[in-house]
Amino acid sequence: MTASVRWRLTVMMVLQYAVWGAWVVVAGKYLMDEPPHGLGFDGVQVGFIFSLLPLATIISPFIAGQIADRYMNTEKFLAILHLVGGFLMFAMARQTDYQTFAIMMFAYSLFYAPTLALSNSITFAHLTSAERQFGGIRVGGTIGWILAGWALAAWRSMAETPFVGDLFFLAGGISIVLGLFSFALPATPPRREGANPLAFMEALKLLKSRPFLVFMIISFVVGTELQFYYILTAPFLGTPVQFGGIGIPSASISAYMSIAQVAEIAVMLSLPLILPKLGIRKTLLLGILAWPIRYAIFSLLPIPWLVLASLTLHGFCYVFFFVVGFIYVDKVAPKDIRASAQALVALVVLGLAPYVGSIFAGWIQAIYTTDLAQPVTVGGQLIGSVTNWKMVFMIPCVLTILCAIVFPLLFREDPRGAESDDTAKPA
Repeated sequence: MTASVRWRLTVMMVLQYAVWGAWVVVAGKYLMDEPPHGLGFDGVQVGFIFSLLPLATIISPFIAGQIADRYMNTEKFLAILHLVGGFLMFAMARQTDYQTFAIMMFAYSLFYAPTLALSNSITFAHLTSAERQFGGIRVGGTIGWILAGWALAAWRSMAETPFVGDLFFLAGGISIVLGLFSFALPATPPRREGANPLAFMEALKLLKSRPFLVFMIISFVVGTELQFYYILTAPFLGTPVQFGGIGIPSASISAYMSIAQVAEIAVMLSLPLILPKLGIRKTLLLGILAWPIRYAIFSLLPIPWLVLASLTLHGFCYVFFFVVGFIYVDKVAPKDIRASAQALVALVVLGLAPYVGSIFAGWIQAIYTTDLAQPVTVGGQLIGSVTNWKMVFMIPCVLTILCAIVFPLLFREDPRGAESDDTAKPA
């Protein structure tokens, strides 16, 4: 792989995850906060809105994987999706009505969802060694997520008055830039030679393998609990201490939450050293174990400095489980269906699990939230209800502990992979 290909793929990852990171980490608080600082939606409504991107991810692999594997260059397809998605995000940014906002979010999600699997697919297509090279490129996505959070925090700290929809305008602008840049990505034509036209159906056959099936089931459960982090961490951090939160100023939340991504960079860069030594099974297990530790701190030890320090565990949660999971799939999937195999994982990890998890997290938050008889203002923030964060975060803590017990008992890694004699690809 040449230096030119490497930097272009890295920039793609920077922009790919900057689009997502610009809005997802603080959208939960923005949607729940009372106007004029937010839209005033309740937990159930916010959970449904967050479920729309996963729902789109459930639908998109059946089309996106086929197009990338059979009919169209991946980089051109990526460009079209991001350009259209950017303009849809601009249109959504000024929406305040719940129904209209939800419709616009779903429309946008249908275009963004396929890009999550396709950005992995185009990267793997140009690697000579996935285990040694993918982490160094994928870390660009983490950098992009951090930069987007810092940019939003900087803008909000300088703005004299709240700018409604600022997070979505930022995401839309980055999406347009990525759409244009995608035309400069290395050409990645579809693989047509001797391939089964029903590539996604072929990818489903991987579920006949017990290790792969166990990996997918645990990925589903862990993926549902990830939504407690994405949807509810920002509201938890922003809740005043006297109401069970951490009391972080709203303008600074996106910057503080970037602590998780800074740690993710360190873990990602260590991956080429750790993964060959520990192997996929042990690395995945370490990733699972980090989840209940973080949620236990949120629930039982909500000390501000300790909660902020625990955000570093996200690096282990995400890299050791999800990133290594994509590497595992690339290892066991036959060459001609790898894009569709990645789409299958996206269907579960970025689709089914977050869809269920978003609704579940919003429902749990609503159950443990009580309206105040008389709303109060604390630090310029209007508080109309109180959430029992201890009970909210105890739920994902218990579920991820169960995953950490079951996974090592049932998962056994196949050291050969699906095509061990065909892992090397030309630069």
